[in-house]
Amino acid sequence: KTPFSFDVSVWEFLWPLQTGAHLVMARPGGHRDPEYLRQVIRSENVTTLHFVPSMLDVFLAHGEASAASLKRVLCSGEALPGSLVRRFHTQLPSVELHNLYGPTEAAV
Repeated sequence: KTPFSFDVSVWEFLWPLQTGAHLVMARPGGHRDPEYLRQVIRSENVTTLHFVPSMLDVFLAHGEASAASLKRVLCSGEALPGSLVRRFHTQLPSVELHNLYGPTEAAV
């Protein structure tokens, strides 16, 4: 969802390519549809996701979140509530959760 002109998009676009992975992009508006995202995660064997916490909340609230390929979820752009962290670990116990919120906010 990050616009390519925003600083966060640099690592989102280049990290997969730098490590030999594939970059999978959701169709326009697809980031708002939890079921579509689940289908893409499964069909493309996605290992890493980047969510704002409010969208992670929606994703977890709408059905089974697990995917065998998923290894890590990165959150940024908003504060990550403790209740969401606990729910994440309950639903996806073997998936890493990384809170990236703060560097820009601390620097401004």
